[in-house]
Amino acid sequence: MVLDLSQFLAGPSAALRLADLGARVIKIERPGVGDLCRQLYISNLELDGDSTLFHTINRNKQSFSADLKDPDDLEKVRRLVAKADVLIQSFRPGIIHRIGLDYDSVKAINPEIVYGTVTGYGEAGPWRDKPGQDLLAQSLSGLVWLNGDSDQPPVPVGLAVADILAGAHLVQGILACLVRRGITGEGGLVETSLLESVLDFQFEVLTTHLNDGGKLPERAEVNNAHAYLGAPYGIYETADGFIAIAMGSVPRLGELLDLPALLAYGDPKTWFTARDEIKALLAQHLKRESSQHWLDMLEPADVWCADVLTWPRLLEHEAFKVLDMIQEVHRDDKVSLRTTRCPIRIDGEVLKSPIGAPRIGAHDDEISEELSVES
Repeated sequence: MVLDLSQFLAGPSAALRLADLGARVIKIERPGVGDLCRQLYISNLELDGDSTLFHTINRNKQSFSADLKDPDDLEKVRRLVAKADVLIQSFRPGIIHRIGLDYDSVKAINPEIVYGTVTGYGEAGPWRDKPGQDLLAQSLSGLVWLNGDSDQPPVPVGLAVADILAGAHLVQGILACLVRRGITGEGGLVETSLLESVLDFQFEVLTTHLNDGGKLPERAEVNNAHAYLGAPYGIYETADGFIAIAMGSVPRLGELLDLPALLAYGDPKTWFTARDEIKALLAQHLKRESSQHWLDMLEPADVWCADVLTWPRLLEHEAFKVLDMIQEVHRDDKVSLRTTRCPIRIDGEVLKSPIGAPRIGAHDDEISEELSVES
């Protein structure tokens, strides 16, 4: 059993993945208010009083309402802690100690529990009390200087990448701790933060910076897709869309595309030093024909390239349909939502569940009855 005391994205996404993998997840929420993510909208789309974001990241969970400032409610949560395998919380540093559900307090109740905590910037240091928000973590981490072209300002990733990565890292640590518990009987404390996760996300380029004399990343002037990789790496406009071209021989591209100017760049070092010149030649040339025209030339030659799909085109593509990535979940007979499934397969089985996100306190009676039977 997993107790999810977290809010917003990082912690709840970790609890969601554990639910996808078969865990019973009980979401502990404030009566009447619930997880603040219920009212966190990424569009004006609402479903049964809650944001679609909340529905997406809290599907397949139960909800137990408890005011952690109320001694009676807190005692009920402590009794759930005594039964739990995992607890996840994402309070700002210090708050969980004042409530009395910090790791040491929880371990005293249940020595075998695996306790997962995710913060914005860690439990110590000058940033510990800053808001743990995705855009802020991206900005502090330097990630925003890798996106966009060189003449653009810092460009964030257009997703809550720090939150989702932190949730994934928290799950990895929790599962590792559960394996250890299965061997030794010992629980443990698993910690991560948005900042640590988004720093790890940059491990390949940050490692380069740490070992190349501290050179700053240089975004390409033309179609930047990676601040460190040389030409032709990027996305290029065609007559009717866009294509992506990854690593490969520049002279070979010149031969395949009938672009003789690229034959002058036979030394692979120039693919870095003359990156913008090469990409500018490609950008101008590829506009002349359709995406499929170029793909028909490049793909048979084993050049790493791809069409750049919109979501409607992706959803209609047979390759997407084969993945079976969409599932429908239900809160009750009246409320349903189409969303993505867990991306993991176990023994070839796709992991889906039709159980949607719960209303606040939807399982109070069921869980209270379980506690009363055991008392």
